[in-house]
Amino acid sequence: MHPSHSKIESKMRIEEAMRITAPGSALRHALDMIIAGHMGALICVGDEEHVLQAGNDGFPLNISFTSNRLFELSKMDGAIVIDSALTQILRANYHLNPDPSLPTSETGMRHRTAARMSLLTKAMVISVSERRQVVNVFIDGRGHTLKTVAELMGSVNQLVLAMQSTRQTLDRKLMRLTTLELENQVTLADLTEVFYLFEVLTTAGEELDKIILQLGSEGRTVQMQHEEFLGDLDDEYTLMIRDYAADSSEENAAAIRRALDDTANSLVHKSSNIAHLLGYSDLHEDSVMKALGLRTLSSVSVVREGMADKILDEYGSLKELIDDMEENPERLEEAGVSNPLILADSLYRMRGKHS
Repeated sequence: MHPSHSKIESKMRIEEAMRITAPGSALRHALDMIIAGHMGALICVGDEEHVLQAGNDGFPLNISFTSNRLFELSKMDGAIVIDSALTQILRANYHLNPDPSLPTSETGMRHRTAARMSLLTKAMVISVSERRQVVNVFIDGRGHTLKTVAELMGSVNQLVLAMQSTRQTLDRKLMRLTTLELENQVTLADLTEVFYLFEVLTTAGEELDKIILQLGSEGRTVQMQHEEFLGDLDDEYTLMIRDYAADSSEENAAAIRRALDDTANSLVHKSSNIAHLLGYSDLHEDSVMKALGLRTLSSVSVVREGMADKILDEYGSLKELIDDMEENPERLEEAGVSNPLILADSLYRMRGKHS
């Protein structure tokens, strides 16, 4: 398998593991009962064929999965084997014998077995430490500690404060950017600062997504906060990229977004890197950047969805539109704008003038 495909598959499996062990799930309810009972456990979920090949003995059950049954069966030694759909408990008190040569940095026997089983199979393997009262979920040999709701909410509060501050700064910078666009005074340095803030906020949003996944049913309020900070961000970011990229197509903008995603935020803060990603090789910080105008036009109420592209196909750029608007307002009607005077007035007001 291609390394990148393997990485994506592993990420998806980790996300699925976090989802089915999140608060509110039947599996998490069982794990909480095991912890509360000061017990340990070793649980294999999925890839049951290969899991059963790596062990012996135990009790064949093939009974319906419930939280209470899993809790009761955890009182016995050995592993519990559950199908991938979490509908059947297949074995209890099952003795797992993974290859001892499989590498692991885990210390306790239960954790070592869990890590090696997750390397040997595609199962999600859960190890509950009786002594430390900690739950670790193993995927591809790597352990992921399940955090309590209180621990997760502590991280949420820090992230939300940072996102709130970043969003306020970004909104101010975007308002300033609009004014500079209408005056044709945007520099590469101005753009770089806005790109950096977009990426910082996007990165924080991705971290919050991970926590929301781990919060399960306890994450609804946090999801609302996520929407508050990022709900309208995606389209605006893409439009800004199209405004300044050498190739303004949607496909190229999507490619640039992916490249920005793969670039460390500290590198996004460098103007030369932004110029390169946008498709330019001979720019410096003070270079004046000509805006296409999609983002600014799309923010005007009379510009319906998809109309900004048509207007700019007619005029070429926001600067040409502004220059021509006073001399030839009828041209806006020809471009499909039903209320050209409102559009003109909106742009004048953005620039700090009145028509």
